[in-house]
Amino acid sequence: MLKELKELSELIGVSGDEIRVREYIKRKIKKHATQISEDAYGNLIARKGREMRPRIMLAAHMDEVGLMIAGIEKNGLLRFRAIGMMPNVLMAKRVFIGKKKVLGVIGHKPIHLAKDEELKKTPKTKDLFIDIGVSSNKDAAKVVSIGDYASFGTDYRENGDSVQGKALDNRVGCFILLQMIAKSDLPAYYAFTVQEEVGLRGARIAANRVKPDVAIAVDTTSSGEWPDDGDKPQYPVIGAGAVVTTADRSVICDSKLVKVIRETADREGIPLQDKRPMIGGTDAGAIHVVGIGVRSAVVSVPARYIHSPLSFASRTDISAVGKLLSCTIKNIMGKEKEWV
Repeated sequence: MLKELKELSELIGVSGDEIRVREYIKRKIKKHATQISEDAYGNLIARKGREMRPRIMLAAHMDEVGLMIAGIEKNGLLRFRAIGMMPNVLMAKRVFIGKKKVLGVIGHKPIHLAKDEELKKTPKTKDLFIDIGVSSNKDAAKVVSIGDYASFGTDYRENGDSVQGKALDNRVGCFILLQMIAKSDLPAYYAFTVQEEVGLRGARIAANRVKPDVAIAVDTTSSGEWPDDGDKPQYPVIGAGAVVTTADRSVICDSKLVKVIRETADREGIPLQDKRPMIGGTDAGAIHVVGIGVRSAVVSVPARYIHSPLSFASRTDISAVGKLLSCTIKNIMGKEKEWV
């Protein structure tokens, strides 16, 4: 059992409400980090080892997708806004709301009451509500407030090589950085960022603070194996290794850094896959344009069903990413003229 990944997965930390995740990470790294700092926005930055050039930063975002309570109906049903979620994965899901973890279920008009034309349409978020089992606005307001966050009530599990839980995007990245801080002495900055899911906001602030020469975003990425793809290429896939990005919607990665990552994987025998180009985005999208520019890349763990209440990932891939990052940093260290 990957105990720390289980604990990270089950923490509630929707974008803008990452405090529980931040406090957990802070407790875990305080004995191992050389320096720990926070900023006004909520990013947590740890430095390991002595200062040296090039200055290397690894970034993993703490926030997860989820919901925010936006209104309370007279009958006690809760209206909400989705944060990084699509309505087709929400119906009938169990959620916990607010600090008290009030239990609720996401509801919709019952099928047997719906008209034929309604059954043919995918419900929109405005058609959904959260039921916490009360019958009035007054009773609901005793335990829930406008602006409260809601996260999915999903338990973490492992089955052989498979890890399963909520918020693997990107508690997996946080877990990898935790392991690196605890088990290696590589001189680097480790940034645990906020609000990635709503616009890569925390990473920009963290990068302005650290002023790295080289940055790697450590994240998860959607796997590509689906039964209806026919002859289309299916990649990346879980269990086949780490994933490197050439370009996504937020960044065209630094070609020199990507080359070093590829060469490192080949030299060390680390399985490496490609991410489909021009899909998604990561903290690297904000980091690479900070200051006079930062050489940036992305290394990810592939996962099925990210941005949903339950994702699947692989222990093998998680291990591959951790090893690849450590070996890549070693290959970059001390080569100031090449990277600064």
